[in-house]
Parts: sequence; structure tokens; C-alpha cells
Amino acid sequence: MSQTLLSILAFVPLVLAGVLLIGFRWPAKYAMPLVFVLTALIGLLAWDMTFNRVLASTLQGLILTAAILWIIFGAILLLNTLKHSGGIASIRRGFANVSPDKRVQVLIVAWLFGCFIEGASGFGTPAAVAAPLLVALGFPALTAVVLGMMVQSTPVSFGAVGTPILVGVAGGLDQATLGGQLTAAGSSWEVFFHLIFSRVAIIHALCGILMPLIMICVMTRFFGRNRSWSEGLAMAPFAIFTGLAFVIPYAAAGVFLGPEFPSMIGALVGLAIVVPAAKAGFLLPKTSWDFAPASEWPVEWMGKIEMKIDDVAGRTPISVPMAWAPYLLLAAFLVISRVFPGVKSAMLSVSFGWKDILGETGVSGALEPLYLPGGILCIVVLITFFLHRMRAGELVSAISESSKTLLGAGFVLIFTIPMVRILINSGVNGSDLVSMPVAMAQLVADSVGGVYPFFAPAVGALGAFIAGSNTVSNLMLSQFQFNTAGLLGISGALMVALQSVGAAAGNMIAIHNVVAASATVGLLGREGITLRKTMLPTLYYLVLAGSIGLIGFYVMGISDPLVGIATAN
Repeated sequence: MSQTLLSILAFVPLVLAGVLLIGFRWPAKYAMPLVFVLTALIGLLAWDMTFNRVLASTLQGLILTAAILWIIFGAILLLNTLKHSGGIASIRRGFANVSPDKRVQVLIVAWLFGCFIEGASGFGTPAAVAAPLLVALGFPALTAVVLGMMVQSTPVSFGAVGTPILVGVAGGLDQATLGGQLTAAGSSWEVFFHLIFSRVAIIHALCGILMPLIMICVMTRFFGRNRSWSEGLAMAPFAIFTGLAFVIPYAAAGVFLGPEFPSMIGALVGLAIVVPAAKAGFLLPKTSWDFAPASEWPVEWMGKIEMKIDDVAGRTPISVPMAWAPYLLLAAFLVISRVFPGVKSAMLSVSFGWKDILGETGVSGALEPLYLPGGILCIVVLITFFLHRMRAGELVSAISESSKTLLGAGFVLIFTIPMVRILINSGVNGSDLVSMPVAMAQLVADSVGGVYPFFAPAVGALGAFIAGSNTVSNLMLSQFQFNTAGLLGISGALMVALQSVGAAAGNMIAIHNVVAASATVGLLGREGITLRKTMLPTLYYLVLAGSIGLIGFYVMGISDPLVGIATAN
């Protein structure tokens, strides 16, 4: 079989997933088992993977599934704990002091707070945390999931304290070879690496200015009672102000401080600027905006998790600062666990894993229950139990409700993530073929020639769509992107930066991220509807990033120390 046909065949599972989820609106619980079986068959029959490697990849995927379910459980449990303690009722009342306008609440809770959680934790946590919080604030469940997914864009490349750059890009490039070439060119790996992540920060900043406005417009157009773009555009001055309040410190941190803190610094500075501005009514429209009454919402908007939070029987109302304290503790603990080596090492010491599963080299999985955000969320829940002076029965109820919500997500993810691991691990096979994701990327590159930089972010997004992770997309495709730049005689650093930016945008349409976010609000089965909505901002991001890339290469002539020296390996 020719390489072109193999590359097309590699696309088939993704096309099937898209057709079933988006075209036919199948629930993921029906679509993903079929996609998994098809992927396994292609791996066995076309890629000549051994049955042992396919099985090992499946087991690896199940270990990763357990880790994701642990995060989902922690996020739901914290929300349900606050529901029973009266904390969510206080948070909801507190927003009346900032603004009753749901468009403003999106900017503060979903965008800025979500960006901070992404910077601290990453790995889909913002949607898992922000979506249920938005539901508690009176948003339809489907709206909350769509908005939560859209947060997973600009901050993602520097999420989890820079993991997609520090692990994904640095691990995805051949540092040994590059280091020698850079030294010969009078430069160094450190300088080259700085070029990559500073360009990532600048491109994201340019794309991210409009993301808050796009979030609001998607909400008012698809979920407002008037189905109006104009009601979203009326917030343009304040939304763009919010975007600038985030991206300016974000870009500065990315250029001058490094890849660990841009998202967190951008969010913290943004919150410090935007919240007082909202309270003062700065740049806000004269009329407030809200959803239609819940009784008028279509059934497909509604989740199965009810938030009857206005009255908590027998309780003294909790103050707004005390109600927010668990989320602030969550953010603080996430940062401490990622930044301080001693703490990180202690939390990682509790680990359950399987190295070289079934003897397959490089196929390993581990579950770190304390280090994962799920463990930190559960620690925060225990502190909240005492902080909010809860009764034992209330915590038991919160645990019971959270466990029931988890079951549906578990069924879908036990097929989705093993499918992903088969794709990624297909590079080891009996036919000496590249992995399926790289084959897909090569098909795109071979098809478009010199305008490939425009499509480089889309290739990164494809990797994230498959893996549900910016980090994994960068690990898979950074070297491929660098080699393609060498063949075209253009900057490899800028091309890898476009890869990382595109991989961040791809998180908005990553199937298992949608499933995870949907599970937190009881919305499983409507993943295709969510994907239809998040395709729009994803396309915006990829088109703008690709255009910036073309301008950077062919108009501004951006270069790096290896242009004219590096060749494809």
C-alpha cells in the first residue's frame, strides 16, 4: 500500500468520529466503541502492529482513563460539597455585587479564573472546574461546557506550569543534534528554546485578544433568548479590554520570564484589573443580559446535575470570601505542588504504575493520586468540610452524587483514550512505518507545499484532537514540524511555535476533553452538539495563527540561528 493511501487510512477513525458525533449526533458512548475497534483493526492490519502492542496500548489508555476520571470526580465533588455547605449560594449572590450580567460573569469566571486554573494545572482541569461553577451560577449545562472548552485555547501552551513547552516541545525535539548544530552556528539550545516559547506567547497573545468577545458572542447567538450576535458585540469594548488585560502581562511573562507562569500571571493581573472595572461599570453596556427563564430552555441544554442552591436548610449564610476560599486554596495548592520540587516529589512518591506494559518498550502508565488535580481537589474538599462546618451527612451526600455522575464518563473514556494510545504508539510496527498521527501530518505537508506554514497550526490541532493534549501533540509532531521548516528553508523555531499554538487550539475540539467536561454537569450524550459550537472558535484560532505564520515567514522574514543549516532528519 502506498504511503499516501496509508496516510488517508490513518485519518479514517477521526473522520468516522466526526461523522458520527457531529454529523449524526450520536452520543459518544455509541460512537467511540466503534472508533476504537476500527483504530485497533487499522493498527493490526495496515500498520502491522503486534496484537501485544495494541493490547498494551489499550491497557495504557485505561490507566490514563483512571487518572482523568479521578480529576473529574474531584471537580464534581468540590462543587457538590459547596452546594451542600451553602458556598455556591454565596458565590452566586456575590456576583450580584460585581455584575448580574451573564456576559461579565463569563469573562471573570470562565475566562480569567479558567485561565488561572489552566496555568496552574492544565490537562482539561479548567473545563472540569469552570463548567459546573457556571451551572451553579445559572448557566445552561450545554452553555457551560461550550464556554469551558473555549477557555482551553490561549492559556493552554503554558498550562500546568509550562508542561506543554517544557515537556512537549523540549521532549519532542532532538536536543542532542540541535545542540551541536546551534553550537556550530555560534548559538545554543537555550537561545533557540527561548525563541520558540517567546514566539508562542506572542502569537497566542495576538489570537487571544478576541477570545473573550468570541465566547460572549457564541453564548448570546446560540443560547440567548433572541439568538443575537449583536447582544454579544455590544460587550466588545469591555471584552476586548478583558482580553488585553490578560494577554499583555501574559506575553510579557512569556518573553521575559519563561514558559512556567504566563497563563497564571496573565489571569491574576487580568482579575485585578477587570473585577474592579466591572464593579465600576467601566465600558459596560447600559442594559444587562441574562438567559431566558430555565423553563424555556430546550431539553438538550439541560444537564442531569441539579443545582438547587438558593436555600440550604438550617444554615447560616456563608460569607462570599469564605465561599470562594476553597477555589483559592485549590489554585494555591496546585501552584505549590507544581513549583516547589520538594512538595512535588513527595506527592509523586505515591504512585501506582506499570512500566513497559506486557513487555512493550515505551508503553507505560502511572497513576499519581495525590499529585493529580483530583487528589488536590479532594484535599480541598476535606478542608472545606471543616472550614464550612459541614455535617457528615452532607459530605456523604456530595460523595454519593459525584460518584453517580462519574459512571457515564467512565464508559465513554475507556474506549476513547485507549484509541488515542493505539494511534500514538503505532510508530513501533512490523512495516517500519511512522506513527499514524505523523503520517497524517506528512499528508498535509506534502499536499500544500510552500504555503504549509498556514496549515502548521492545524497539524498541531490535529495532534491535540487525537490525544486531547497539547503536550502529547508537541511530543509527537515538534520534530516533524522542525524538519518541514528545514525542507522549506524557513525558521524551525517559528514553525515549532505554530505547532504549539495550534495544539493549544485543538484542545477546544478534543473529544475526551469534551466528554470530561460534559460529565461534570451531567451532559453526557451530547458531545457532538458541543463540538459543533467549539469548531467556530477553533477555526478562528487556526486561520489567524496560520496567517500570522505566513506573514512572519514570508513578509517579516523571521529567522533563527539554524535557517540554512538544519536539514530534515
